[in-house]
Parts: sequence; C-alpha cells; structure tokens
Amino acid sequence: MSVTLGEEIMLLSLDDESGAAKDREAAGWAVAGGIVLELALAGRLAVAEGRLEVADRTPTGTGLLDERLGLIDAWAAKRSRAPKVTDWLTKDHGRAVGATIESLRARGLVSEEQRKVLGLFPVRRYPEADGAPERELRERLAAVVLRGADPDDRTAGLIALIHAAKLHRLAFPEVPAREVTPRMEKIADGRWAGDDVRTAIRTMQAAMVAVTVLTTVTVIG
Repeated sequence: MSVTLGEEIMLLSLDDESGAAKDREAAGWAVAGGIVLELALAGRLAVAEGRLEVADRTPTGTGLLDERLGLIDAWAAKRSRAPKVTDWLTKDHGRAVGATIESLRARGLVSEEQRKVLGLFPVRRYPEADGAPERELRERLAAVVLRGADPDDRTAGLIALIHAAKLHRLAFPEVPAREVTPRMEKIADGRWAGDDVRTAIRTMQAAMVAVTVLTTVTVIG
C-alpha cells in the first residue's frame, strides 16, 4: 500500500505551496476516520453498529496503520464492551493528524518548514515535496465523481468520508459542492459493495457526521 486513506485526506488538506492545512478541524476528523476505515477494509478491525473491535492483530506492514492498530487494541482491552467509533475518533484525531503528517514527511511527500506568525509565534508548515501521489489521487476522484467511473472499495470509502465531513471543496476546489454532492452521496451509499465493506463505510460515515456536527455545535456554543 503506497498512500493510506488518512494520508490521502491530509494531502488534500495541505496547501501545496504554503503547507498550511485547510479546513483543519473537519479534515482532522476525516484523517482519523480514514485510518480506522483502512484498518477495517484490511480486515484488522470490525466496524459495525457504531462500534469497533480488533479482529486481527497481524501487522499490515504500514507503520501508520500498525501503530494505530496497537493503540486501538490497548485502549479497547480496557473496556467491558466494544467501544464506540466516535469515542476513539474523539480521543485520537489530534494525534492521528500528527502521525499522518510525519508519515507523509518520512515518505518524502511533504517537507517540514518552521515559520513565525507575526514574527513571534513559531508554527510548522508542510508544503508539497512530491506532487505525484496527490495528482494521481485527484485524477482518481475526478474519474469516479465527475466522469462516472466505478469506484474500488478504498476510493468509495474515501469519497464517503469526504462527503460526510463536508470536505467537497478540498477534493474539487473548482466545482460547486451542489454539482458533486449527489454523485458522492450515491457512492457513499455503497450498494455496489459487499456487505462487510458497505457496513464499514456506512458506520464510518455516520461516525464522521456525528463528530463533525458535535464540533460545529461546540464551536458555535
């Protein structure tokens, strides 16, 4: 596996030139959700009815995923029943973003720059270092959403997460959301997929809606 779902969402969020994150809060939730969905599609997690449990502890061979799998396993072991997906996303989304950016940096896809805001406050930015994976990603999304190609499981899951987190403009910055929403919603419905994949995608989509709505309410309040 070259680039994971969480990394793909992070690539969409990071500005290629400045390295600043766009739609940071919603994208952060989607990154964490992408990691969970990737582990579910790989058979390492069982995700259904709003809950998750470790189904297979065999490493995937991808450091970002295996680290999260170990953390989920240790966290879930302390609970009396399978924990809620939203509880894990709430607990991990900040750390998951940091781990995902570090994975992209280690792969050479982004570089790290330290800057000062207003000449005082140090911040880190992650501009693009290798644009090929993001170009391939955007072409894949365009083929499915704009040109009607059939999605594979991972692409459909990615689109479902983007749709649930309302990140349409990250994936299609030059296309109005109203023009892509119906197609993305149809893909997210997942009727073309097998039962396990459809269940995982729908569960993660529902979790994404729940956490992003909660975040919006908290910010407004």
